[in-house]
Amino acid sequence: MDLTVKSEVVLSVYIISFLIGLPANLLALYAFSVKIYSKPLPIDILLLNLTVSDLLFLLVLPFKMHEAAKGMIWTLPYSLCTVTAFTFFSTIYTSALLLMAVSVVRYVSVAFPITYHKIGNRKHVYAIVTSAVIWIISTAHCSITIITQELPSLANKNMTACYEKFTEKQLEVVLPVRLEFFFVLCVIPLLISVYCYLSCIWILYTRQGISAAQKQRAIGMALGTLAVFLICVVPFNISHAVGFFRHESATWRDYALLLSAFNTCIDPIIFYFSSSTFQFKSDKFIFRRKGRTAPGLQMQDANSGKE
Repeated sequence: MDLTVKSEVVLSVYIISFLIGLPANLLALYAFSVKIYSKPLPIDILLLNLTVSDLLFLLVLPFKMHEAAKGMIWTLPYSLCTVTAFTFFSTIYTSALLLMAVSVVRYVSVAFPITYHKIGNRKHVYAIVTSAVIWIISTAHCSITIITQELPSLANKNMTACYEKFTEKQLEVVLPVRLEFFFVLCVIPLLISVYCYLSCIWILYTRQGISAAQKQRAIGMALGTLAVFLICVVPFNISHAVGFFRHESATWRDYALLLSAFNTCIDPIIFYFSSSTFQFKSDKFIFRRKGRTAPGLQMQDANSGKE
């Protein structure tokens, strides 16, 4: 594709993502801040972190928009490219790992409702620790953007694009690390999410005492979240594997990255359904065993009020 057309496409997608994603995520940030202050749930803590991750992504997006407007040429200070690339990519992987964590919480709450209920307030501690670990993992991995651009032996001060065109020395470092990204930060979270959501669907489909409407909402949300993972996260990471075996950055990598930008527009929809309209209330979940209902546990309709 012609570079001018490419820059116009990239700029258009970034502008749309920014204009839709920023107000949507700011609204989500306010909603979760209020909810966590009043009566937080573990999933709300995870989704608050997901909101913060998306907002950080959106804050550096204007710099990528500026690059696209200049014909995919980086004209801003070199150090600003490092900050932009580090934030840009680390938030993408933070979001992917947090989506995986949300799937695990949903699975545990549905598959083991009594155990989930007995954990009590420790659930919040686990959610906070999990969020912190995810931030550490994603930022530690994406420190490669700092290393390849600031380490004297690897730095390329004559670059024309931000974290795009690499020297042979840089490729020797970047490509193997990207392959590790593909397996550790994409394939493993994807497999965990698929297992958790398919298990949830199976449990809800076979368990008695849950209305058809509730099952449809839960199944629709599970499949929708998986679709987001497959569409917005997987293609960009596949480019890592392709680039490793070809010993070059895949030419279509920039377009796959645009799908990750759109994720900031879709995430607030997931936030809404995950935290309010669609919500497994594990401490009130119907759990039938040998014909009896566990004391104090019942499944409320998702629209019957919010905690």
